[in-house]
Amino acid sequence: MAETLEMKELAEVVVRFSGDSGDGMQLAGNIFSTVSATVGNSISTFPDYPADIRAPQGSLTGVSGFQVHIGAEMVYTPGDKCDVLVAMNAAALKTQYKYAKPGAAIIIDTDSFQAADLKKAAFATEDYLGEMGIDPDRVIACPITQMVKDCLADSGMDVKAMLKCRNMFALGLVCWLFDRDLNIAFSYLREKFAKKAGVAEANIKVIQAGYDYGHNTHSSVANVYRIETKNKVPGRYMDITGNKATAYGFIAAAEKAGLKLYLGSYPITPATDVLHELSKHKSLGVTTVQCEDEIAGCASSVGASFAGALAVTSTSGPGICLKSEAMNLAVIMELPLVVLDVQRGGPATGLPTKSEQTDLLQALFGRNGESPMPVIAATSPTDCFDAAYAASKMALEHMTPVILMTDAYVANGSAAFKLPNLADYPAINPPYVPEELKDTWTPYLRDSKTGVRYWAVPGREGFQHILGGLEKDNKTGAISTDPENHDLMTRLRQEKIDKIPVPDLEVQGDKDDADLLIVGFGGTYGHLHAAMDEMRAAGKKVALAHFKYINPLPKNTATVLGKYAKVVVAEQNMGQLAGWLRMKVDNFTPYQFNQVKGQPFVVSELVEAFSAIINK
Repeated sequence: MAETLEMKELAEVVVRFSGDSGDGMQLAGNIFSTVSATVGNSISTFPDYPADIRAPQGSLTGVSGFQVHIGAEMVYTPGDKCDVLVAMNAAALKTQYKYAKPGAAIIIDTDSFQAADLKKAAFATEDYLGEMGIDPDRVIACPITQMVKDCLADSGMDVKAMLKCRNMFALGLVCWLFDRDLNIAFSYLREKFAKKAGVAEANIKVIQAGYDYGHNTHSSVANVYRIETKNKVPGRYMDITGNKATAYGFIAAAEKAGLKLYLGSYPITPATDVLHELSKHKSLGVTTVQCEDEIAGCASSVGASFAGALAVTSTSGPGICLKSEAMNLAVIMELPLVVLDVQRGGPATGLPTKSEQTDLLQALFGRNGESPMPVIAATSPTDCFDAAYAASKMALEHMTPVILMTDAYVANGSAAFKLPNLADYPAINPPYVPEELKDTWTPYLRDSKTGVRYWAVPGREGFQHILGGLEKDNKTGAISTDPENHDLMTRLRQEKIDKIPVPDLEVQGDKDDADLLIVGFGGTYGHLHAAMDEMRAAGKKVALAHFKYINPLPKNTATVLGKYAKVVVAEQNMGQLAGWLRMKVDNFTPYQFNQVKGQPFVVSELVEAFSAIINK
């Protein structure tokens, strides 16, 4: 009598794919998250790239990981540890097992656990499971390499090409384990390999083989799991990374403003994908230029802004440093410009593939002179769309460069994104100089309420003018070294930034009677929110105030921070936001939680640290 599988419904699950950097773990993870997002699950992903560009095959330093958290309801993080670990070789098992929960299921390719593989992974014996204390009953051991070769034996592909499909077998097995619809995966592959139909069909065949293997053998597990979406919101969904969402946000803002979009950039990890994505959309009026260096990328964007485009320049922390003089040129010329900083580990070259929040003070102060500049920090991969739109609107309407901060975690991570209706987004109205001021206009004539200078786009008859990096007279626009004028212009530039309206700081959780207020900014939102939820579920009174707008600060900042007896500022640096808040808020003395590991926060560590503060 055939065994009947029980279909169990789960609220959430975390799956981690791991293998050599050439094993396609990022692709397998992306397809699995896309399939899940398409059916309406909430997802949060974390691609964990190796720092080595081309590590030796099977080495401990060359392991690439991709973790995805799937939930029936909202999930805020990729999860601290996984329920299912896919380890495509011995090195992956050795390095990634620490990310598995005690009862996690582990899928391995036994063909990649031979004596030579175990030696490379620094195993002392051939009993690798016993050496790591892993219960064999939790392991789904499958000769994936050989089965892929058998599956594609009649494909005409060489062995090297066949082995590139191993990731799809593991993906198929995981799709069976969680009752995923393979047709969505098939469509993804046919679109991705539209020009290589043979490659697409080979991968599809292997996914089906992995799924069938799970179905036919039950793969040492007695259950298939399903994650049903709760509270479904109708709409079209896609799995989107933060970098792609950022690019789309810029395109949407340009369309809303009726402007061409220009990106002047220089490739740098982890920001380069924004350049790649925008370069695909020339049909939408997007111009991208890959310049010879960071300075040229920013300077060309300043020129595009002067010419009347929505101008953007993208980089990471080292590039922000190099762009600083050209950014200052936009400050003194009072031109709209969005500077995207996808933060990574530093200093210097640092950890290019890892994530930190260590550029905040550079964004606020890292230029010569008094150089006020708005700073916005995106809070999640999907929020990157809204943040890019908001930064563009702020730059265009207030005639200023704006720094948009993301980080490697939210830029490379992904989430389920409900495609927005652009009609729902606020209008973008640049302050073009009115025609009636034609006879009295000068380059630094300002709106009396906002302090914003009017924008005269080249080509308008009667509005010819010159801007530059030398200080200008506030009335005539001519070069001026008058000390009183310089003091006035410095104050006018600062006042213009201070007057920019930003949304009030929102408090979530036990906002009326919290024993502890958690404060953070940018990409740590999900982890801090998850920590708050866990603590509240345990009966503690906790609230969260998370900053998206950092300069200018929300007007209610001091009121919010002063309301609670205990406040902890948690950030992935040594205390930069805490220092900024102490500068701007009187008598503010918070607790601090600081980590600079190049990895996202671990929720359990946050809960432990925050609970200790409450109990003090």
